[in-house]
Amino acid sequence: MNITQFTHLASDSGGVLYVIVFMLFVALTVIIERLSFLHRATGSTRMALKQIDAVDTLDASKLVTCAAKFSGQPAERVLTAAAHLAGRASREDLDSSLEETVMREAPRVDRFLWVLDTVVTLAPLLGLFGTIVGMFNAFQVLSNPGNAPTQVTGGVAEALVATASGLFVAMFGLVFFNALQNRVRTLMHQLETLKAALVNRLAGVPREALKDVREMREAPAAGIAGLAVQRGG
Repeated sequence: MNITQFTHLASDSGGVLYVIVFMLFVALTVIIERLSFLHRATGSTRMALKQIDAVDTLDASKLVTCAAKFSGQPAERVLTAAAHLAGRASREDLDSSLEETVMREAPRVDRFLWVLDTVVTLAPLLGLFGTIVGMFNAFQVLSNPGNAPTQVTGGVAEALVATASGLFVAMFGLVFFNALQNRVRTLMHQLETLKAALVNRLAGVPREALKDVREMREAPAAGIAGLAVQRGG
């Protein structure tokens, strides 16, 4: 399809195709920007968790050094908040303060996703509107004497391009919208895990102690399962 054909189809749809192309450009911009941000954010938070897990106790100087490695990322703000409160706040105050920091990062994490959601919802409706306008123009051919009815079918086919374009943009945007939503959930879970790890380390709870607690919780369940197998045998 060349520019002349596209211009013809766009004019038949009342200019709706131009809007759909613009919405596709907006969707691509949001997708690329969010994928880049979330990739960096999840990677930095994962690295921060690994560094926190590598030590049993933390202090303000270690947290400041760690935060400097993740400049501009959500993990940096959580680590910086923990550094400011290290040794000066109770466990409850530390937990609530870090929870507030994580919640303040939420709007930054899912920023612009509403734009992609709007594109997914609006694109098919605009495509349908363009098709209706195109069909009006196609059936007006019959009102002119000397025009063959076959010209109507050609006009209807051209009008359907608007609906097809709108559906394509919506399907394309929906796939990436769901993928981005999943990345947002993953990042928020990582930040909550980082917050919990910081609270435990600053409260003096070593990582090995938490591991022992998990093993103790799993042991009764394993024993019950083994007993059930023996009785079944």
